[in-house]
Amino acid sequence: MTSEITLLVNPTAGRGRGAQAAQPAADALRGAGFSVRTVVGVDAPDALRRAREAVAEGTGALIAVGGDGMANLALQAVAGTGTPLGVVAVGTGNDFARATGLPVRDPGAAGRLFADALKAGRTRPVDLGRVTRADGTERLFGCVLASGFDSRVNDRANRMRWPTGPRRYDLAMLAELAALRPVRYRLTLDDGTPQEVAATLVAVGNGPSYGGGMRICSGAALDDGLLDVTVVGECSRTTLLRVFPRVYKGTHLSHPSVTVHRVRTLTLEAEGVTGYADGEPAGPLPLTVRSVPGAARLLLPQ
Repeated sequence: MTSEITLLVNPTAGRGRGAQAAQPAADALRGAGFSVRTVVGVDAPDALRRAREAVAEGTGALIAVGGDGMANLALQAVAGTGTPLGVVAVGTGNDFARATGLPVRDPGAAGRLFADALKAGRTRPVDLGRVTRADGTERLFGCVLASGFDSRVNDRANRMRWPTGPRRYDLAMLAELAALRPVRYRLTLDDGTPQEVAATLVAVGNGPSYGGGMRICSGAALDDGLLDVTVVGECSRTTLLRVFPRVYKGTHLSHPSVTVHRVRTLTLEAEGVTGYADGEPAGPLPLTVRSVPGAARLLLPQ
């Protein structure tokens, strides 16, 4: 394995923490004897192109510095290649890092962990979800594909220019609560008969959480070859507000309005709904989602 490691940096992640985090992570790797190259794209497509070039050139590992969006971008570059991935988690949510037991907002510790893992050859295969759009294009994700109420909150927040930061999502959520209405889904689970379902949201989990620790698919595991599908049925604003706090512990799954399916593949159909994978737009429904077992290799703690 080559001793050159590539850091893929999002300088704006976590209100500027991405740029600050790259240095202690790089220092830890260099201190362990590795050569480190830093890559910063001018935008997401450019960053992905540069990451894929580094993987094709044989980098010893690709280490994403940023939040879940940067981790998701790095997954596109390493999937199916055997190049190990590390994530220096300094974003807002950091759900992928949490799901894999990596340090959060401690770039020096992450860098030392990755150096130790590389020297010991310690990697772990993990599953990914693959989203296929109606036009045949695809995108991979590590944690959760959101659709329905939660994706409408994302849609609204993305259209807002004020305020900035987390308060924008708080206001977007309040606005969507005021406009709450069920989504008429058509779900096809594995090779079963399509089901017509009125639901508040449908979340598809390769991993357990999104949104900075909301365990919407609490039972999802990254190595079981399955996707957990959480269906929150039609419910009132009062019920949603009462149940919502339970999502941080995953206890919402026992509520009678919530149903969980475990599948290898599913198709989601609905009018006027956009899916978000790891917080990034995956495209309008219909979407087909498949589990891809062992699609990536991660550098992990002992």
